[in-house]
Amino acid sequence: MNEESNIDIYRRRFLSGTATAAAGLAIAPGVMLTEVAQAKPADQAVTSDVRWGMLIDTNKCNNGCDDCVTACNEEHNLEGFGRPATDAQWIRKVTLKDKQTGNVQTLPMLCQHCEHPPCVDVCPTGASFKREDGIVLVDSHICIGCRYCMMACPYKARSFVHEKLQDQMPYSPRGKGTVESCTFCVHRVDEGITPACVEACTAENHNAMTFGDMNDPDSELSQQLKQHSSRQVRADLELNTGVRYRGI
Repeated sequence: MNEESNIDIYRRRFLSGTATAAAGLAIAPGVMLTEVAQAKPADQAVTSDVRWGMLIDTNKCNNGCDDCVTACNEEHNLEGFGRPATDAQWIRKVTLKDKQTGNVQTLPMLCQHCEHPPCVDVCPTGASFKREDGIVLVDSHICIGCRYCMMACPYKARSFVHEKLQDQMPYSPRGKGTVESCTFCVHRVDEGITPACVEACTAENHNAMTFGDMNDPDSELSQQLKQHSSRQVRADLELNTGVRYRGI
């Protein structure tokens, strides 16, 4: 099977949201990727019965740590060109400072996977879309690079690809002249595996990021959200974000 055929297969899975069951995947002897839920069979599309989300505990997020950023860049082969203003940033660390007390916090900022995503509302081609399970994605094959979605996003979570790309990952299609953002590692989620950023944070025992099904009252994420106060960034916009923060 040639490389183009492989990419076509991954593209169909990426857009349709189909999945195969996976009990876990070994990445090294004795090391297993973390499971999030039992994935659906490949012939079944995702449904609104599930809503994927994330809780980020800023009290556990170390100021000098960027493991989540590094993991994201490696997973999707996001190459930097030394131009922070235009380089792809699917996750970035944001610093918050209380001017009155001097307290400083850092937190990961990524696509918030809104229930009512402004990026989808303004997209003229339908390239920006939301899956039934709440994951917001961009179809790079029909994105015309107008960047309306970048202007509409209140979280500055989207990047424009300025450079010709090399060595792309087949599960993460990208292209010059298109817009992209965090996908919640949808290719991993559809296999029942946690996103790369969460896995990296957990591997270092920081445990600042919890991922799971917000609709499942028994999921670890739902339990954490029930037990602890959390906030949406720009809750006033009433977007009902899939990413919540504790400690801000």
